[in-house]
Amino acid sequence: MDWLSAENTIAVLTAVLGLAATVGALWYERRVPRRKRLGYRVQLDTAIGDNVRTGGANARLGLFDETPEMSDATLVLLRVENDGSQAVSDADYSGRALHGLTAVFTGRTVRGLAVTAPSGDDHLMEHFTAAAGLRYEGSTLHIPRVPLNRGQHYKLLVLLTGGPVGGDVTLSGGIQAGDVQPNRSTTLDDKPPLLSRPAQLLTVLLTLSVVTLASIIVLREDDPPPPIECATGELTVLGSTAFAPVVEELADKYEGDCPGSDITVSAHGSAAGLRELDDAGRKSTGKGRNKGAPALLAFSDGPGSDGFPRLAETRVAVSVFALVLNDRVPTRNLTLPQVRRIYRGDVRNWKELGGPDLPVVLVSRGSSSGTRDTLQRRVLGGTFEIKASSNDCLGKDDPSVPVTRCELDSTDQVLDAVGRIPGAIGYSELRAASGLKGLHRLDLEGHAPSTDQLLKTGYPYREIEYAYTYGLPPADSLAAGFLAYARGTGIDVIRTHGHLPCATPEGLRVCAEGRPGDSAGTPLPQSSTTRRTS
Repeated sequence: MDWLSAENTIAVLTAVLGLAATVGALWYERRVPRRKRLGYRVQLDTAIGDNVRTGGANARLGLFDETPEMSDATLVLLRVENDGSQAVSDADYSGRALHGLTAVFTGRTVRGLAVTAPSGDDHLMEHFTAAAGLRYEGSTLHIPRVPLNRGQHYKLLVLLTGGPVGGDVTLSGGIQAGDVQPNRSTTLDDKPPLLSRPAQLLTVLLTLSVVTLASIIVLREDDPPPPIECATGELTVLGSTAFAPVVEELADKYEGDCPGSDITVSAHGSAAGLRELDDAGRKSTGKGRNKGAPALLAFSDGPGSDGFPRLAETRVAVSVFALVLNDRVPTRNLTLPQVRRIYRGDVRNWKELGGPDLPVVLVSRGSSSGTRDTLQRRVLGGTFEIKASSNDCLGKDDPSVPVTRCELDSTDQVLDAVGRIPGAIGYSELRAASGLKGLHRLDLEGHAPSTDQLLKTGYPYREIEYAYTYGLPPADSLAAGFLAYARGTGIDVIRTHGHLPCATPEGLRVCAEGRPGDSAGTPLPQSSTTRRTS
């Protein structure tokens, strides 16, 4: 029985103990009668005579020295108080005699008495009369039936002779549903207990139960359950180099969360990834759990072409790109017409745009790059860049081309070249272009490249990151699990890399712009974010 575990047993016992304590306290409060009690204690017992045996040598003057029989006299201060939980009335004294209490001073004789009461309780003195039973004889003092509210007290100062200091002093009497007991005072060094003994015991038991339960929970070695997107097997991820850092971190986290999964990232450009995925799908034999779909996934900066009708797309995130410019050119903003003139080759020197006298050098990506394709569609108005004229970005190999333009294989190579070559301009995924020396990012139409409020700013150089599979992957496949992970558990990874996840409210609206005919401001339903290319 799984429920009969150690922590469950302790939890149940703790709950039962707490419930029993509550019920017991209520039962005790209602069913157990509260007792009446009078307490007493000797607050002073000292010699006032000259007899050393009564308490030690002392010096006397006046009446203490002149009064007969004072040689062995002592004084006792006796405090009587109601230290019970209920008031004591004169009818609560159960003895048949007129008086209520009897004080006995063993070995000594009572010679005199003075009674005191606290300020505000002067009415108590009305009860200390001979008619009420106040009298003494020999070593016995009879005390009247004095009603006392809870906490009230009075004091008896008794003059005694004939016995030593420290002799026994007892107080007796009958109290209905109560008793008379000696008590003690709290000294200055004593601290009253915060809890009674039953409360202390109950607190200890509850604490032990809670600590035991907490120890079992903390020390148990139960592993957290894996994410619901987990699947096993092997998967290769192709495509976009701009989105590759995100995919690599997602793959590492997925493999850590999902034992038995093996994901390889091999990014060589969006177009190249789509072609490889389509070729592998056509050659697939249909064996194994993927039922004809190869264990491949391709990411693309923007939608794939209509030449891949068997590929199914899933919109994952919105990527923002930026134009980057060498720091020797201080320009910070360009308009779209200016950018288009630059990439047509119409602007040969930066001084034509108000910059320094430096030639324009176009550092570009190859034709399979999704970042380049996004630039051409989103910024250049659908036109292509001027043809390449240089192999090393430093000099023109084709004099017929008006400007120097080279093509490099990766985003890192583009950023390195732009940072080194005066007058160079290039493009990159937003986060990759942050904080690099020798270059800076450009605003477009006065809007800085950012994922914040994309719909409001209208920053143009952005694109949806699509994930493609060959057909719809089986629900239990690693490709389906990894895609679900990217759109669920892994959205924080996408955010930290500067992208806007499509699974967020704002991202869902921006991702609705994906293809011609999609409404730019209408959120797509979850099911419509996965579709086949057409």
